[in-house]
Amino acid sequence: MSVQSSAILFRIEVLSGRAGLWWGLLGVTAFSFTIPFTRVAVGGLSPLFIGSARAVAAAVLAAIALSLTRQQWPNRLQWSRLAIVAGGVVVGFPLLTSYALTTAPASHGAVVIGLLPAVTAVMAVIRTRERPARSFWVFAVLGAIAAVVFASLQGGGLGQLQQSDVLLFGAVIAAAIGYAEGGLLARELGSWQTVSWALVLAAPLMIALAMFSALRDPPAGTPVQWVAFAYLAVVSMFLGFFAWYRGLAIGPMAQVSQVQLVQPVMTILWAAVILGEQLTWPTVLGGVAVIACAGLAVRTRASRSGGRARSTGSGDRLASIVRR
Repeated sequence: MSVQSSAILFRIEVLSGRAGLWWGLLGVTAFSFTIPFTRVAVGGLSPLFIGSARAVAAAVLAAIALSLTRQQWPNRLQWSRLAIVAGGVVVGFPLLTSYALTTAPASHGAVVIGLLPAVTAVMAVIRTRERPARSFWVFAVLGAIAAVVFASLQGGGLGQLQQSDVLLFGAVIAAAIGYAEGGLLARELGSWQTVSWALVLAAPLMIALAMFSALRDPPAGTPVQWVAFAYLAVVSMFLGFFAWYRGLAIGPMAQVSQVQLVQPVMTILWAAVILGEQLTWPTVLGGVAVIACAGLAVRTRASRSGGRARSTGSGDRLASIVRR
């Protein structure tokens, strides 16, 4: 390979990485409003209705987009993988956070969910069968401990977790599984196609839950609460994933997942601006500890993955670029 062609390959690889980061940042910005707007919506709408009906509204948009663009249907294996994505990001995360935020402040939820980048990296390691450095697991465990300690102290004492914290931790695990599998699947189906098919797959269940919720507890929110619900349905549940899965698909997934570290910072800021929540020292210190550990875990895995990538030949780099 000539010097000129090598330079062209290098520029393509750099541009691809930057594009992935920018798409990831756009998705993270969209997601950063999710917790504050969920906190607004649960003031007048039931958490079951919010978690299910927002997925139904997003599924309608997804079905329209898939139909208009005449997308090819996934194969049997892809449907099974889409079920994992749907279970994590369409069913698990929205429902668990909706119930959790009926009692937990948005800033508190943002700190606990700040663990998501590290857990996503762990799920990606498990899914791709990587063997990261031991320090990766150390920082991931430290991040989990920091999040548990923060939640316990906020709940009234060490070891005293509130029900909302258990729900938030469950939401983190669900979303991490969906993010990792969805990021890999987006390379086969496309970014927006992946979340769209997942929404369509989960639609029957979510329609049933939404109808049950509406009959048991008819929604009667204020205009502001309905606007918040509309954002959750259209942006958090649908459009945000266009950008997020696009960034993960372009990759590298380890580096793009680092962008998610700014999400809890943004969310805490929106909680202060939109909800008027006051920043306390425990929240700030807890957020710093969780984000720092998550960042170190993700960066450790990123550098490890980058080292392996650099050790491959130019032919492998070209094949990787073509696949992207």
